[in-house]
Amino acid sequence: MKRIPKNTLKRLPVYLSYLKNLTEEQIYVSATLIADGLKLGDVQVRKDLAAVSGEGKPKVGYDRIKLIEAIENRLGYGECKNAVIVGAGKLGMALFGYDKFKDYGMNISAAFDSDLKKIGDTYLGKRIYHLNELEEYCVRNKIKIGIITTPAAVAQNVCDVMVDCGISVIWNFAPVYLKVPDGVHIQNENMAVSLAVMLSHLGSMNEDPDE
Repeated sequence: MKRIPKNTLKRLPVYLSYLKNLTEEQIYVSATLIADGLKLGDVQVRKDLAAVSGEGKPKVGYDRIKLIEAIENRLGYGECKNAVIVGAGKLGMALFGYDKFKDYGMNISAAFDSDLKKIGDTYLGKRIYHLNELEEYCVRNKIKIGIITTPAAVAQNVCDVMVDCGISVIWNFAPVYLKVPDGVHIQNENMAVSLAVMLSHLGSMNEDPDE
């Protein structure tokens, strides 16, 4: 499969959401229509879509349904992959119970924690296991995706355990950047950074231009 630039991959879900929200009467869509709807550059949208679906038909554009299928296939949404989450706190349980992940090709099948009071509990039919059971579960179920929602102090240790379990993709929500060996992809979601950017933007909007 042709490798797609990271920034293009980040935009594909945005295109997908836009396309799915169009009415069924919208059989064909042009790159210009999508660009205008999302406030993006027309050339950029054409380049992104060409990477997953080739060129649209002249004066017609793309078949909307076929374009949706092409984007979903490229993002791996067609085959749902199981994942595990370590850290059964408030954030972890919120993610654990978010069933819509399945629409994006991922199902969080189990949660793990070291708090004995939580072990054995079930949430929406899915169980919370002790962290000591992680390796056996991952090997038995061929888990390749791990999600970390633990405190920062233990996140690196959890990350190391995941790597030892054969997990090759890690989604990290702990407020710390983790080190992983070559061959393991880690996606850091630092909410503190995102919040700082938002508040900074809000501050700039409220600044008096005459000052």
